[in-house]
Amino acid sequence: MRLFGRKKRQGGKGGGSGAHLLQFAKSRQGVEAYLEPENAAGELTVVLVADDGEWTRRRVPSAETVRKFGNQLGIPVREVQTDGYPKTMRETSVEDIARP
Repeated sequence: MRLFGRKKRQGGKGGGSGAHLLQFAKSRQGVEAYLEPENAAGELTVVLVADDGEWTRRRVPSAETVRKFGNQLGIPVREVQTDGYPKTMRETSVEDIARP
């Protein structure tokens, strides 16, 4: 599945956002995707959040790419502006900050 436009490196495996997001989604339970609005630099990002609150954020080329990714893996795709972030993600972030 190569939705994110990154080609294989010479003599190695493909890398980048798509590979990371795919690995995250396949290795965790209850993953959902949250599309974030474009930032000041004009970049669109997606946050994948697992049931336990673990999350990862990466730049993506388009919202349509994320929707295709979600459809292919059976992952719900939500909009941060309308749905907000899940409570488990917020709790995990606060716990990570509090750790020494």
